[in-house]
Amino acid sequence: MKKLLSLFAFCCVATTFAQTETISQKPLTIGEIKTIKSAVLNENRQINIYLPQGYDKDKSYSVVYLLDGSLGEDFLHVVGLVQFFNLMYTMPETIVVGIENVDRKRDFTFHTDLKELTDKYPTTGHSDDFIRFLETELLPYIKSNYKTTNENYLIGQSLGGLLVGEILLRKPQLFSHYLIVSPSLWWDDESLLKNAKVVVSKNDYKGKYVYVSAGGKEDKIMQKDADVFYKIIAATKGVKSDFALLSDEDHGTILHQSLYKAFTKLFKPRY
Repeated sequence: MKKLLSLFAFCCVATTFAQTETISQKPLTIGEIKTIKSAVLNENRQINIYLPQGYDKDKSYSVVYLLDGSLGEDFLHVVGLVQFFNLMYTMPETIVVGIENVDRKRDFTFHTDLKELTDKYPTTGHSDDFIRFLETELLPYIKSNYKTTNENYLIGQSLGGLLVGEILLRKPQLFSHYLIVSPSLWWDDESLLKNAKVVVSKNDYKGKYVYVSAGGKEDKIMQKDADVFYKIIAATKGVKSDFALLSDEDHGTILHQSLYKAFTKLFKPRY
């Protein structure tokens, strides 16, 4: 009898669940995936674009450009931060452009003659081309397809942070905000860092914002280089800057927490 009652009860429950119907279904969409042809790089590049909820093509938006911006890397969690800071802080509605990688060692590093680096990373040393791609192709493409303000951000970590630092020194006019997380300034025997003081003295940084961070659980060289780089930038006329050493973070965990901290420096709570 107990077995019959149990079977009856199971059948009733199963029937109840089986009667649940899907009333409607539609895709959950947060933006667009586009492939653009780059003449500079001689290849197609995929970009992932987050558009704020209620995106209005007649309204102007600030733009975050994210290196390592594939769906399997940092795009989705950075989009979540941007959405959160628009909701809870004074961050304006912002478009996020995630740049998918093809060969990050090629694109994010400048030329080096150090044999141990060229042997280990044979495709390296073409950041010049990638910077030209950003300047002459991607930024104009975004500006021509979306209404944007003059407020834009470039975010990069590790070798991506190295590239953001290089652009800050060589082409500071390209972006208004530079968020540099755990930069690999050790590259090429720290040549970018060694030349930074001379280079920044030749540029105009009025109105620029620079954020530099490192993790407390990273190698000491990462912490030292980030700190030295920040101090050079902070001493530069016209720059607003912040530095963060996140004691509980390592090279793999730092990006999300670091960007959260950076955004709290830039925006005030709404409530």
